[in-house]
Amino acid sequence: MSSFFTVPASQRKRKRSGTDSTAKTSSKKQNAAAKPSAPARPSKRQVRDEEISSDDDESIDSASIPSNDDSDDESLQDETEAEKRLRLAQQYLDNLRAETEEHGFDAAEIDRDIIAERLKSSVAESHGKLYRHLADALSLSASVPVQFRHAFKSTTAVAICLPYIYTATKDVTLLKWQLPASTLASANGDSNDTHDSTASSKPKQLRCVKGSHTKGARKSDATYQGHIDSILCIAASQDGKFVATGGRDSRIVVWDAETMKPLRVFKHHRDSVNGLVFRRGTNQLYSCSSDRTIKLWSLDELTYVETLFGHQDEVVGIDALAYERCVSVGARDKSARLWKIVDETQLVFRGGGEAKFRRRREEEDGKAEAKEKDKQTAYVEGSIDCVCMVDEEHFVTGSDNGAISLWSLHKKKPIFTVSLAHGLQPPVSAADHSAEQSPETPRIPRQPYYITALAGIPYSDIFFSGSWDGYIRAWRVTDEKKGIEALGVVGTTNTLDADADIDMAGVNEARTSFRGVVNSLAVYEKGSGRESESCVLVAGIGQEMRMGRWLKIKGRNAAVMFVVDRKQKTGKVPVDDDESS
Repeated sequence: MSSFFTVPASQRKRKRSGTDSTAKTSSKKQNAAAKPSAPARPSKRQVRDEEISSDDDESIDSASIPSNDDSDDESLQDETEAEKRLRLAQQYLDNLRAETEEHGFDAAEIDRDIIAERLKSSVAESHGKLYRHLADALSLSASVPVQFRHAFKSTTAVAICLPYIYTATKDVTLLKWQLPASTLASANGDSNDTHDSTASSKPKQLRCVKGSHTKGARKSDATYQGHIDSILCIAASQDGKFVATGGRDSRIVVWDAETMKPLRVFKHHRDSVNGLVFRRGTNQLYSCSSDRTIKLWSLDELTYVETLFGHQDEVVGIDALAYERCVSVGARDKSARLWKIVDETQLVFRGGGEAKFRRRREEEDGKAEAKEKDKQTAYVEGSIDCVCMVDEEHFVTGSDNGAISLWSLHKKKPIFTVSLAHGLQPPVSAADHSAEQSPETPRIPRQPYYITALAGIPYSDIFFSGSWDGYIRAWRVTDEKKGIEALGVVGTTNTLDADADIDMAGVNEARTSFRGVVNSLAVYEKGSGRESESCVLVAGIGQEMRMGRWLKIKGRNAAVMFVVDRKQKTGKVPVDDDESS
């Protein structure tokens, strides 16, 4: 049995376009013939259907598509709705093509290369793949360190959002700096000057916000909008709207990046806030704390979102990229955990390996003596202190035994480990080791330099590490993503490796470009994709570690900035720079 809804659209259209064909009684036909002809009045249901159909059809006809008077009316009446939409769309494309040919605009010739590069970069970044190979393109040795300071205590954290730099210190101080014009010109690749002008000009201090230790001691003013103890971490949003800081007072303070006024204070953590990071391209914030939890925040609404549990010790480092996930390290539980926020799952990666050092003279000694030396120089990993994501599937960690490990999401153990990445510390003297008047020479193995900070350019093959040996070292992830290679030291032409640091510890200490513990590293890349010109590297250094005071270094409490240009953009590049890289 057919009905209105089962009749084809073309037939319904022909019925609606004509006069009323409803069956009439014989008496009504005679009356209609006697009276003058008048248009029939359709039923309410037909009027409603006709209005809906006309709106749907005429909306496309009115969209700058001219009517075709030469078209065959009978063929148009017989076409279906899908055929009509296809015909109108084809006419619209033909009109656009005609306008393009008339004005002589050829987008393929103008934007082919730019669009292709952007599409490749966007697709690679959306899939979380390492798609930029910048290690060989950057001139590491040509950069000159520039120190700037305003602190009486150690610099604990740094963050970059060009043209501004944010630093935090142990004396509850948050500072905002502006990069000089010469540095910005060098970062943009628009300046042909040497780095001497960059070295002579330092970042300009714009604002300084200082907390209160008095309120922290009393803890009587719960409405105080600021920190009441040492600031340990800092993060700046990519859009330049927010700056977030976390401290030993278990507070997270969200600041307006322009005016440096506090917007909101979160007190959800129950212990020190050790790490903060923004999800790339968003204002979603991740925080880690000594209370063994990780919390999610939405700064667009300035609200708390979620808490993640799993670590068995204090969480001291966290990092994230574009995906809705983050990776954290749990210090003495010797584990790294990747948190998949959407799936509400986590991947656990177990550490705890050994870093062994074998001396160069092993061949001259006997095998038994060589094994004895291997036992004495084996450094067991006791704590994983920092983490940096290379891409969405790989990340690197730094440990207290001086090892840098490369991890993949597909394996629970590190796929590659660099032992003693920053070498060994100088030997401890007998007088410092013993309280006796005439102590004997202690047989204590030299201890490695801890890896205190890691930072890298997202989705590239280069990252940086810091300790208190006086150098910031650059590393490259191999093309197969199965190994790590040393590139050298940032800001010097010396090609140093672990063996050189061990054999020449005293000499290298005198040649260092700065002295102090590298508590934090931040890298900002100027440009995007393959057209990036340079990167700005900032290190926060101090006489003490950010998490404690058990180590005292004869150095300065300041921040150090490096502007690393591309080799083809640098005016003066050492001849042996390719060999050192």
